[in-house]
Amino acid sequence: MEQAAIGHQLFYDPILSGNQNIACAHCHHPDFGTSDGLSLGIGEGGQGLGPDRTPGTGSDKIRKRIPRNSPGLWNLGAKDIHTVFHDGRLSISDVYGNGFNSPAQEWLPAGLNSLLAAQALFPLTSQFEMAGNVAENEVTGAVHDRIDKGWPILAKRVRTDPAYGPAMIAAFPEVETSEDITITQIANALAAFMAIEWRSIDSPFDHYLAGNTDALSPVQKAGMTLFYGKAQCSTCHAGPLMSDQKFHALALPPFGPGRTRQWDPNVRDVGRMGESDRLEDAYRFRTPMLRNVALTAPYGHNGAFPDLDSVIRHHLNPERSLSRWTRDMAALPEIPWLEQIDFAVWGDQFEMARLRSRIDIPEIDLTDAEITSLVEFLHGLTGTSIKTPPFGIPGNFIP
Repeated sequence: MEQAAIGHQLFYDPILSGNQNIACAHCHHPDFGTSDGLSLGIGEGGQGLGPDRTPGTGSDKIRKRIPRNSPGLWNLGAKDIHTVFHDGRLSISDVYGNGFNSPAQEWLPAGLNSLLAAQALFPLTSQFEMAGNVAENEVTGAVHDRIDKGWPILAKRVRTDPAYGPAMIAAFPEVETSEDITITQIANALAAFMAIEWRSIDSPFDHYLAGNTDALSPVQKAGMTLFYGKAQCSTCHAGPLMSDQKFHALALPPFGPGRTRQWDPNVRDVGRMGESDRLEDAYRFRTPMLRNVALTAPYGHNGAFPDLDSVIRHHLNPERSLSRWTRDMAALPEIPWLEQIDFAVWGDQFEMARLRSRIDIPEIDLTDAEITSLVEFLHGLTGTSIKTPPFGIPGNFIP
């Protein structure tokens, strides 16, 4: 609990960003279901919180939207999770001899005690998320040299802080003096906090599974029957995690800067293929877990759909949904200097044709009443104690 208490403070502290102007909580805030309420986030350089966050001004203004939707953090401490991020670029593996297959490869620091701890490191190195633009600060400059070079700079900030240094000496057995504090303890503290704070296993659905047959309403029970039957949701949203942790192509409407690869000539996001370099993985994205899903709108790897009804309808008939999708469905704060990029991919007929050709799920016919039942069931996945987390939002957090 001592380590989690430190992680709690760090999560809400901009000390871990290159320009010390953004914290983890700006994109993963409990008021927005541990996300940010935006389709594509406004990262380093932005101001404010959630859907009201603005892109900054002058030389500090953002240069790019975050390419993908900010995922919720519920139950990421679960031991069965082996792969994270929309494209699965971080997973449990010993391919590099350190326990993880990650963007840092063999340069990932030693001593990370979980997948969640490893995950916590990468927003710190991202130019548009937390590191800042090249030449703005020493952290992003170091990361530009090699991904692991920025972490020691952040660790020095923390260990020389008059509050964090002594607290870490007390909380970590391997730390005898502040000089022993590295990015590893920081990541492990963040992971300890997230695993405790956003563990959610007390939804009406969980109570139903535990034997309380009255925990779900009749409409929710009808939705549950559809979820595990006719609607085929459980084909991918399977098991205790409600995710198969695999990758599927759904032809979600594309927009934004895309997570482009080095050789991509235009804006686009090829999903899992960007990590695997396998053509068969093109446009496939990881199946999200569903606990507290009603709190984490908008939906999809890029937040293309504003509510549960619209994203369910897309799953039932992706081709039809894509043809009917309109730009106003995306929660994108107006950023005039990025307007030309936001929907540029729709003008690329070849890319749109490739996207439409890759759909992994079958068409399914449901009535409006059945869709309503599914929506109600998904609301039954919301935890009953989420308003009273162990730590909460610290009073010194500045939105």
